[in-house]
Amino acid sequence: MKEKTKKYMIATGTAAGTGAIAAGAAYLTTKILVKTALDRQEPAIMKIAGDHISGALIDPEIRRRIETAEEKLLSVDMESVTITASDGTELAGHWYARPGAKRVVLGMHGWRSSWNRDFGIISDFMFDNDCAVLFAEQRGQNNSGGEYMGFGLKECYDCLDWVNWINARTDKSLPVYLCGISMGATTVLMAAGLDLPDNVRGIISDCGFTSPEEIWRHVANDNLHISYRLRKSLIESMYSRRLQINADEYSTRDALSETKTPVLFIHGTDDHFVPVEMTFENYKVCRAPRKLFVVPGADHGMSYLVDQAGYERAVKEFWQEFDKGGR
Repeated sequence: MKEKTKKYMIATGTAAGTGAIAAGAAYLTTKILVKTALDRQEPAIMKIAGDHISGALIDPEIRRRIETAEEKLLSVDMESVTITASDGTELAGHWYARPGAKRVVLGMHGWRSSWNRDFGIISDFMFDNDCAVLFAEQRGQNNSGGEYMGFGLKECYDCLDWVNWINARTDKSLPVYLCGISMGATTVLMAAGLDLPDNVRGIISDCGFTSPEEIWRHVANDNLHISYRLRKSLIESMYSRRLQINADEYSTRDALSETKTPVLFIHGTDDHFVPVEMTFENYKVCRAPRKLFVVPGADHGMSYLVDQAGYERAVKEFWQEFDKGGR
């Protein structure tokens, strides 16, 4: 064998081996990322990543306030309820039956979070303003059934099931508002495209994203600094196998472009997990009456803590305008 040919074959083999190793590593990291995004049980290795996924660093004092409110909400006297979702999944919730309630709020918490964590800080505001509240536990998390989280595509139908439960409990006598934070916000925005009962008077979306694919791309490229493009087809395939639905089958834009339900969009300008531009996109395509409340300097889910007075004013004005209808 000629020396040049020999060297070429060695170099080619080395390159192929290196490429195979890189491909294998990309597959393993993608598999871990998908498990982190969708599976009930988070891979232990990703718990270390923590703040790198969200890109947010919470001030210790703010964290203490959130944890104190979280514990306080757990101590409130509520009825634990369960329903069977339309696909047979058992869902858990917590019903606060406010005497003399003027409206009902359905609260949908975010990704890898909990009802008392995401709504603890704002629960007193809702209780003090004559709201009965159903705090839902999202599928694939905490006490609800399901092995996977759907990033809104499955959960939006759970919203409708919960609204039907609320209407059976209240005889449709009260206006209902769907309220969500982060993935919960995307859930309620996607529910806007469903055939909602007439007494669903509005939707309150706090820092929702536009679609599963777009939030995955942002987190991969901007927060974890790995290429989403190289992993896109594998991620979508894994999602489809788990959820039996395609990740690009529906988006908040699809729902909002046909909804008649009024929407209040809330977002912080310094959100590193869900870029505020996603809310601007949602607001732009929304065909229903819409309101926008943007909080300068607020990171992910922090708008209420940064501008409590402005947040409460925006929500109360929204209730006042739509409690009696007005779609």
